Amino acid sequence: MDLGFTAEENAFREEVRAFIRSMLPAESRRKVIEERPLSKADVVNWQRILNAKGWAVPHWPAEWGGTDWTPIQRYIFEEELQRAAAPPLLSFNVRMIGPVLAAVGSDEQKKRFLPATANLDIWWCQGFTEPGSGSDLASLNTRAVRSGDHYVVSGQKIWTTSAQHADWMFALVRTDPAARKQDGISFLLIDMKSSGVIVRPITLIDGSQVVNEVFLDDVRVPVQNLVGEENRGWTYAKSLMGNERTGIARVGVSKGRLRHIRELAATVLKGGRPLIEDRGFRTRLAAIEVELKALEVTQLRVAAAAQRDPEKPNPASSILKIRGSEIQQQTIALLLEVAGPHAYPDMDENEPGKHHAPAVPAWAAPIAPTYFGARKISIYGGTSEIQKNIIAKAILGL
Repeated sequence: MDLGFTAEENAFREEVRAFIRSMLPAESRRKVIEERPLSKADVVNWQRILNAKGWAVPHWPAEWGGTDWTPIQRYIFEEELQRAAAPPLLSFNVRMIGPVLAAVGSDEQKKRFLPATANLDIWWCQGFTEPGSGSDLASLNTRAVRSGDHYVVSGQKIWTTSAQHADWMFALVRTDPAARKQDGISFLLIDMKSSGVIVRPITLIDGSQVVNEVFLDDVRVPVQNLVGEENRGWTYAKSLMGNERTGIARVGVSKGRLRHIRELAATVLKGGRPLIEDRGFRTRLAAIEVELKALEVTQLRVAAAAQRDPEKPNPASSILKIRGSEIQQQTIALLLEVAGPHAYPDMDENEPGKHHAPAVPAWAAPIAPTYFGARKISIYGGTSEIQKNIIAKAILGL
C-alpha cells in the first residue's frame, strides 16, 4: 500500500474493502458512479447495513455506537467507502448532530436520539442559514422566546438540504437579542411535525428539489430540547462545522471520479482518436491527480495530528475544505469535458434527467446537473473566503 501505512492499517483496509464488496447494494453503487441522484431509501438502507456491522458512526463514543478506531483507521474507512462508490452516510446525522449530542447533550437526549440517529430512524436537517445570514451566520434573526416549559420559535431558514425528508431539525436560534451576536444564540432540536413548521421546496437549475425554505411560525419547542446551555449555541455550532469541513474534502470521491473519467475518455472520440490520447486532456487530468495527491497527504497529516492530540482543533480542516471543494469541482468540470455536447440534450421539463435524443449515451445524462450542482460545494461548511480568514488567523497569525 502507498503513503507508509502500517501492516495493521493495510490489513484493516482489506477488511473494510471485503465488507463493502460483499454488502454494498449494486444499484446504489451504480447510481453513485453514474452521478445519478440517490433515493432516501438508498441512503437509509446503506447506513443501516453499516450500523448493523457497528461501523455507521466510528468517531462517536463507543457507548453510543463508536468503534474506538484511530484517526488513521477512520480516514481509511471513509476513503474506502468513497472509492467503492458507496452512498455517503448522512452527514447531518453522523458528522454534525451526533457528535454534538454525544458531547453536550443531556442523558435523556443521548438515550432518545443517538441510537435512532445512528440507524437513520431519525433523519436530521440543519437549520442554520437564513435569508441575509449565510457567511455571517451569527447575524441570524430566528427568535426563540421562553414561555413556561417551551420556547416559541419564529423565523425562516433557507437552503435547508433534505428538509423534505427530515423528521427533526437542529437549529440555531436567537435567545438573547441584547447580547453580542455570537453570545445570544442557542441550539435547539425541533420536531419537523410540530405545528407552525412549513417546508417549501426550492427548484434548482436542473429541476431537482433537494433544498428548501423552512418557515417557523410560533413553533412551540419543549425546553428539554435545548442542547447544552442557553446562549452557548455558537460554541457548539463551531465544533459541528469543523467536523463538516473535514468531511467535505472527499478525497476518495475525487479518486473514484478520476478513474471513471479515464474509463470514459478511452471510449469517447476526439478527431477520430480516443480522448484519453489527447495531449491537452491528459495534461489537465494529470494536473488534477497531482493536486489530489497533495490533498490526500494533507488529510493524512490532519489525521495523524488528531491521533497525537484528539482534543486539539486543527485549523488545517479549513485547508481540506477549500482544496477538497475546488478539486471536486475540477473533476466534475473534466467529466463535463468528456461528455461534451451530450451533456446538454433537450430535456423533458416534466421529468428532469430524461432526454428526448436517443443518441445520447446514458452515462452523459446526469453530468450537466452534477456540474451545476457542484457550484455550491465551495459554500458548504462556510464559504472558501471564510476559510481563508480562519487560515490567516489560526495558521499564519495575521
